[in-house]
Amino acid sequence: MFSLSSALIQQALQEDGAFADITTLSTVPEAQWSQAVIVSRPAGVIAGLAVAIETFQMFDARIQIEPLVQDGAHVGAGTELVRLQGPARSILSAERVALNLLGHLSGIATQTASCVRALEGTGTRILDTRKTTPGLRSLEKQAVLLGGGQNHRFGLSDGVLIKDNHIKAAGGITLAVKQARQTAPHLLKIEVECETHAEVQEALNAGADVILLDNMNLEMTRRAVELIREHSSTVLIEASGNIGTDRERLAAVAATGVDFISLGALTHSVPNFDVSLEFA
Repeated sequence: MFSLSSALIQQALQEDGAFADITTLSTVPEAQWSQAVIVSRPAGVIAGLAVAIETFQMFDARIQIEPLVQDGAHVGAGTELVRLQGPARSILSAERVALNLLGHLSGIATQTASCVRALEGTGTRILDTRKTTPGLRSLEKQAVLLGGGQNHRFGLSDGVLIKDNHIKAAGGITLAVKQARQTAPHLLKIEVECETHAEVQEALNAGADVILLDNMNLEMTRRAVELIREHSSTVLIEASGNIGTDRERLAAVAATGVDFISLGALTHSVPNFDVSLEFA
């Protein structure tokens, strides 16, 4: 499921100085072969294991690897994830890049899974955003999927999302939607970001397919959902903006009747998932 260009892995290894690891080169014999295991410290959802494996094998094809779980697995604390055997120098020098990727992506999947659980039975779905690490968006969005979430736009060409600055630059919601209808491919939905009930009404009148309720409190969100449903049963409703990952808060937002909750926090500030490599 995961894919990461060889160039990006190579860049990460170069950044870490992995090919000139002075500590390892000066302390570990070149002929030393060792066995090691990667272990999860907390419980959570694993993502990026395939990328970590690719990192080790790209650094040195002699490293033999036995995966013990797969990406998407829900694991308990202390679970062995993969066993490695090969040149000790190579395992040590590639370790940090591999674990950084694995820990970051598993953190995203674990956080997403927690948010998804908070919405069980509501019908509301969790979405990510474009607030991703430059160069890692594909991996981070795949981690969201492994955690049970869904992807919003991958990039700017994937859909029309008219935000506040677009509205100002275009001269208003009505004009912005009209221009989008004339320009965008007919298969793309048009979403409009709204901060007030008046903007919601204008977006509905203009024919928006999706309405994003931005930074609204719970009461404003409930009333906005009522306005939209009085107008249409097919317009999709997304809530976003400073919602966070608190499960009670998420459940309360879902109870307003929105179809989606989009969370930048799934990717831009997720806690690292602690994994460690231990030599036998």
